Amino acid sequence: MKRRILLVLGIAASVALAQKAESPLAPKLDEKISELLKASGAPSVSVAVVQNNEIAYAKAFGKADIGAGRAADVSTRYAVGSISKQFTAAAVLLLQEQGKLSLDDKVSKWFPKLTRASEITIRQLLSHTSGYEDYAPQDYIIPEWTKVTTPEAVLDRWAKKPLNFDPGTRWQYSNTNYVLAGAIVEKVSGKSLLDFLGEKIFRPLGMTTAGDCFAAKQPSDAVAYTRYALGPPRPAAREAEGWYFAAGELCMTPSDLARWDISFLEKHILSAKSYEEFTREVKLNDGKPTHYALGLSVGEMDGMPVISHNGEVSGFLASNAVYPTKDTAVIVLSNEDGISLIGPVSRDVSQIVLGREMAASGEVSQVRGILEGLQQGHIDRALFTANANSYFSDLSLRDYQASLTALGKLQSVTKQAETLRGGMTHRSYRAQFEKKTVSLNVYVMPDGKYEQFLVVEQI
Repeated sequence: MKRRILLVLGIAASVALAQKAESPLAPKLDEKISELLKASGAPSVSVAVVQNNEIAYAKAFGKADIGAGRAADVSTRYAVGSISKQFTAAAVLLLQEQGKLSLDDKVSKWFPKLTRASEITIRQLLSHTSGYEDYAPQDYIIPEWTKVTTPEAVLDRWAKKPLNFDPGTRWQYSNTNYVLAGAIVEKVSGKSLLDFLGEKIFRPLGMTTAGDCFAAKQPSDAVAYTRYALGPPRPAAREAEGWYFAAGELCMTPSDLARWDISFLEKHILSAKSYEEFTREVKLNDGKPTHYALGLSVGEMDGMPVISHNGEVSGFLASNAVYPTKDTAVIVLSNEDGISLIGPVSRDVSQIVLGREMAASGEVSQVRGILEGLQQGHIDRALFTANANSYFSDLSLRDYQASLTALGKLQSVTKQAETLRGGMTHRSYRAQFEKKTVSLNVYVMPDGKYEQFLVVEQI
């Protein structure tokens, strides 16, 4: 027991010290984040960056409370929404290490009255392959959510419905899965989920701001905002207690989430075997991929492995991306929903930190040049493959010129995503003109030539 206490204290001390002098990239990050926040019109954004398993950057921009004129700072807490799910998954893995449950245990062991509980495993809950219907798919707050509820009431209503599909046959995101997983943690541990997380994770890692958004509410917390269409920030109602529980109830600062990411990269809290299960993609019964592990999305950015999850609750958006092969993580939290800010900030900060901003800048500049050329009815055919050149016929170029000219001046081009397919690199972009925003659907060959360059209207 003494050795365990010393180990925990050592972890807390090492994490507390894991914040070095300001990164030399700070001026570039400051400039980029400020630019994106201003363009979005959101009240605030708070960012933390882990490099070499240390907090290399932490800064907040904008207003935590517009009405009071209160600035956001590094101590401002934000709701992290569904990023909470990875903490619930970690709690389950800790209990498995203690021999108190198994990921392959059936739900019926604790909740026999739920729909097909004898067929559904904890692993399927944590990987969204159970078939239980999501009780909260809306991206805006509905009247029912403003009334206090309990996890038991949520399960009684949604986990007793017919399944949306047979267990293990499909992937479908469902908050219901995590409410049930959290309820199992409480039954098995004999403690509330928050007490269990505090004892096993938050306190050992020095995550002093991490806790329930309601019971641990602080005057310095960020205020929730929303927007209607392209309107200004408006105060947002918050979900009442009991709605999100193990699926999305946590609030914290980006720096505390960074402390969790450091422990994740260094494999402090869980065993190596548990981390392997934590991050291994769950496959469907027929072997098809889900791109999801246990409370974590698994994928790539520019060919680099990334383990990530976003979060959204009323008035807040969050992103947490970990690059395990680079000992790097990027956390972005914002206090307005209804605006695409966290994605661009996370992507651009990641590219700067990982040394890819110059390549990305040159790539986007070339795409912009092609678009501006299409507005004038021509392309540099040396940039395109024979297939793409056949697509850009005289008729095609006339239609591109007429339709794009009508949109006015091209104002910005933003990269949205990049994946590999068919031996090519697939990239999507968002192009904002004076009068309309369109999407770009692009395929690039290994030699850099464009096999596809399609402008797609956003409806």
